[in-house]
Amino acid sequence: MMRCILIVGILLPHSWAHPGFFTSIGQMTDLIHTEKDLVTSLKDYIKAEEDKLEQIKKWAEKLDRLTSTATKDPEGFVGHPVNAFKLMKRLNTEWSELENLVLKDMSDGFISNLTIQRQYFPNDEDQVGAAKALLRLQDTYNLDTDTISKGNLPGVKHKSFLTVEDCFELGKVAYTEADYYHTELWMEQALRQLDEGEVSTTDKVSVLDYLSYAVYQQGDLDKALLLTKKLLELDPEHQRANGNLKYFEYIMAKEKDDNKSTSDDRSDQKTTPKKKGVAVDYLPERQKYEMLCRGEGIKMTPRRQKKLFCRYHDGNRNPKFILAPAKQEDEWDKPRIIRFHDIISDAEIEIVKDLAKPRLSRATVHDPETGKLTTAQYRVSKSAWLSGYENPVVSRINMRIQDLTGLDVSTAEELQVANYGVGGQYEPHFDFARKDEPDAFKELGTGNRIATWLFYMSDVSAGGATVFPEVGASVWPKKGTAVFWYNLFASGEGDYSTRHAACPVLVGNKWVSNKWLHERGQEFRRPCTLSELE
Repeated sequence: MMRCILIVGILLPHSWAHPGFFTSIGQMTDLIHTEKDLVTSLKDYIKAEEDKLEQIKKWAEKLDRLTSTATKDPEGFVGHPVNAFKLMKRLNTEWSELENLVLKDMSDGFISNLTIQRQYFPNDEDQVGAAKALLRLQDTYNLDTDTISKGNLPGVKHKSFLTVEDCFELGKVAYTEADYYHTELWMEQALRQLDEGEVSTTDKVSVLDYLSYAVYQQGDLDKALLLTKKLLELDPEHQRANGNLKYFEYIMAKEKDDNKSTSDDRSDQKTTPKKKGVAVDYLPERQKYEMLCRGEGIKMTPRRQKKLFCRYHDGNRNPKFILAPAKQEDEWDKPRIIRFHDIISDAEIEIVKDLAKPRLSRATVHDPETGKLTTAQYRVSKSAWLSGYENPVVSRINMRIQDLTGLDVSTAEELQVANYGVGGQYEPHFDFARKDEPDAFKELGTGNRIATWLFYMSDVSAGGATVFPEVGASVWPKKGTAVFWYNLFASGEGDYSTRHAACPVLVGNKWVSNKWLHERGQEFRRPCTLSELE
């Protein structure tokens, strides 16, 4: 009797049932192991089906030989009492056993495993989020659709291609968001790959349907009409395309009549949608920010560059750093941004990551109106908070920050660990609370964020820089280093030149941890000055 083995996969933590996988590469890597487990379960199911089929095949071969012999001389065959007995037994018992074998469902183990794992699968939000991330990377790093589709990205270890279905899906996501610019780009890419002979379940009619409307919405009526006619050549009965064709021809005829008319002064008014230019962006420095992410537009002059130095820093004669001073490098002059090299070990990084991983949740921002934490589309990452009392490594890291900055960490926020997802980013923002946000840190009771300490806990293959659009500075991730800057002048006034951003991660996995130090406790460590800008 054949037995089907139930293979139950490794269960993911319950907290992972929540959406948001696309916001953390760290959690997505664990999904790879989940999928591998499902593949193993699938192969076990295939093996069970093959074993079952092999048994049925043996039955068929045995019965074929038997019946071939019996049909040559039926009377003589059943005239033998043993053959007569075995015929009764086969038809009464053994064929029932064969029937049960044929009806036996070998998929129970695989389906059970799949059902258990499915509750932890990414959902529609994750798929759409990952698609939007690709569009964001396309814009930020000036990538064309063909480059992305062929996987020709800098620093990639595992090259991957987009199929026609993938391109079509990206176009549909953009279409759903009324982003007709990206709809056109990706539908054209899908069409190009179909024209090159790629075999696909997505046909040209479906692609042209979306493409023609996206082009029309951007105001290119001639191209929309051409694409619609191309669609109708492939499917003359396409109802929507026939309707669009009549509508486009009507509009073009009306425009021609309006242009000929001299009596009616409506030459600037057209019924076609106007070509969309650059949309009004909520982020005024978008162009500057994206240039810096690409390593362009950096404003450091040679004269200023000469004033930046590398040095050994002993934390103002701190006993811990006298014999083994920290390596310090000036990254920028105004605001002063300092990088500390080899300031956190690989072992410490792994401990911090291991502590944070089970707690990672969608990163939040302070809502200036409510003062409460909320998620935002301009921050795509997951984060966790670690207290010093939880682990001696975290406590040691906190004290290291205090020793090197000279600032009291007892009033600082807990160590925040962040892992960025697909196209993970944090658009330009201030770490400190502005004057119109008086309640931003009211609950903490420790004043404003006086300074920021940022650990880089991984190297990033491409992208992921920390940029300062106001001053044209870019700081690139380097594992084991940390950067430090003051958000407030010594007077307590905010330094608006510290507005910064985490650029989208193009290729790789970005881990950081940061410590926000607050004003309380720093009164004698960093005395106030009389000038607002000092």
